[in-house]
Amino acid sequence: MFRDKTKEIRIGNVKIGGGNPVAIQSMTNTKTEDVDSTVSQILRLEAAGCDIIRCAVPTMEAAKALKEIKKQIHIPLVADIHFDYRLAVAAIENGADKIRINPGNIGAKERVRAVVDKAKEYGVPIRVGVNSGSLEKPLLEKYGGVTAEGIVESAMDKVHMIEEMGYDNLVVSIKSSDVLMCVRAHELIAENCPYPLHVGITESGTVYSGNVKSSVGLGIILHEGIGDTIRVSLTGDPAEEVRTAKLILKTLGLRKGGIEVVSCPTCGRTKIDLIGLANEVEKMVADIPLDIKVAVMGCVVNGPGEAREADIGIAGGIGEGLLIKKGEVIRKVREEELLDTLREELLNWNE
Repeated sequence: MFRDKTKEIRIGNVKIGGGNPVAIQSMTNTKTEDVDSTVSQILRLEAAGCDIIRCAVPTMEAAKALKEIKKQIHIPLVADIHFDYRLAVAAIENGADKIRINPGNIGAKERVRAVVDKAKEYGVPIRVGVNSGSLEKPLLEKYGGVTAEGIVESAMDKVHMIEEMGYDNLVVSIKSSDVLMCVRAHELIAENCPYPLHVGITESGTVYSGNVKSSVGLGIILHEGIGDTIRVSLTGDPAEEVRTAKLILKTLGLRKGGIEVVSCPTCGRTKIDLIGLANEVEKMVADIPLDIKVAVMGCVVNGPGEAREADIGIAGGIGEGLLIKKGEVIRKVREEELLDTLREELLNWNE
């Protein structure tokens, strides 16, 4: 797989590339200058399973705030910089574990070199990021518009520029809101780029459309062995990004741990509030540290059979339901007791 062959890079206390586990990244949507709000959100994202967090640094005040934020969090902090190289330098000096820049919008080579020299001094990785929306005019003309080939050429041009400045502590990111173009670009760059790839479908949309686009795009890319860190970009609560990323990785067998909830679709045989019950179960198991499968079924006729593949499950009937463990019915309880009964079993789980 490509990810086994990428260069290992250390971001704070997290190693990426070189076959290390795919790390989940998200980005705060608070004002970075507001230290308390930013820290509060990061701690919530840590609890959700975020491995690396990125903060926007649009001002010098934001760059200086990183020092205080770093003192209160437990995961690596990435500073997101655009246009002003001085913000990148200040972010590094104030403790950023990695910086994200697009050398194309930083300006003259001397300014990029100032950032590279500071990163080299502090041993901080640089993530070279290129989005389809920021493709340079010559490449647009060369390829007749935005293409996967153009995105890759743009990114590798920036990589080579920094390599020529004597630095190879790099992570590369190429993103597009066009899912299939993004997949193609990653297939192309994985053949020639030795550095870890941060993967995501940019501007993917709201929680609903963004989850679908990200799951399709990231699913294909990751299944092809490409990608060392991922972000599910959503117009919504960043915690939703983390939850979706965890499920994508678990579905692909790239991450273990956590309870997987499976539930049947509703049908005319359903006699309980299956939709509400399944959602309640999903919320309820989020804080239970087991690596098992839980089934939520709406029919006592087929429920035991359908739940056989799960470790434990519940199946509803008319005002009552069954608790099923390893395919065997354990007991019958009232409908309103199903959730609490399941939780009690999980909290006292014994293989």
